[in-house]
Amino acid sequence: MAALGAPVRVSPLIKTARWSFLIAGFLYGSKRNATLLVEEAAFREEDAKKQAIIDAARAEEKKAFVREEMLYLAKEANVVVPAGF
Repeated sequence: MAALGAPVRVSPLIKTARWSFLIAGFLYGSKRNATLLVEEAAFREEDAKKQAIIDAARAEEKKAFVREEMLYLAKEANVVVPAGF
């Protein structure tokens, strides 16, 4: 097995560039994250409004289905249904 040679000294310019890009990446990521959080909050708010409308529609459909099912069961059991039902 061959022995490794002495490590090569990295140029100070390259070291500075590496650290600069690392710090710039952190700053960019932080800014981008803040922007995406605002967009996501707006999206979730809009989605919550839409979901409330969908839930109300589903509740009405379920109510109508349950009423029809009760009328059918009353008919099958020969039960007289009140006029206001």
